[in-house]
Amino acid sequence: MRRILFYTAIALFIIPVTTKAQFETARDSVVQLYGVIMTADSLVGIPAVSVMVKGQNRGTITNSDGVFSIVVLKGDQVEFTHVSYKPKTVTIPRNLDGNQYSVVQLMVQDTVYLPATIIRPRPTPEQFARDFVNTKVPDDDIEIARRNTDATKRRILMKTTPGDGREATAIQFNNIAKKAVYSGQTPPMNIFNPAAWSEFIQAWKRGDFKNK
Repeated sequence: MRRILFYTAIALFIIPVTTKAQFETARDSVVQLYGVIMTADSLVGIPAVSVMVKGQNRGTITNSDGVFSIVVLKGDQVEFTHVSYKPKTVTIPRNLDGNQYSVVQLMVQDTVYLPATIIRPRPTPEQFARDFVNTKVPDDDIEIARRNTDATKRRILMKTTPGDGREATAIQFNNIAKKAVYSGQTPPMNIFNPAAWSEFIQAWKRGDFKNK
């Protein structure tokens, strides 16, 4: 019993010390990285530069003056990228004293070459008129909305689109209510209902049973 109490006392003493040491180590590895990114030729701040920590899905962008600030760890690699400049990479020193690190990063403009496009006129006005008439123009939003609200299209969507949870619940409750109304007796048959025959004839004329 004394041995158990002795080991328990040692564990209660060692665990807080170890936890505190780990916390101090983790806190010491955190670095506040800040700085400014400028052009190499005119020393002008570059806005909207992507500042990303390699291997991690986090980062930031520079403001309108090229200034940024981000929290990183010692040993991290930070990459600066922009569509008009060559990318740059900065490594945070592992033996850095303190928890702040500032950089003034210069970026060089990069030239992006687009694929060549050759524009040729039609040989004759007649060919141009024929191609102009036969060219299919993509539908705009108004034309797409008009097709989607067409009566035929809506009828097809009503047949093929499954009901949501609210509609399925309403149908189930309706069936339960019908069974409760005719509980203990034979429910009526719609074969003698003129309204049901009228609806059947209208559905037959519309062609609702052609695909069934």
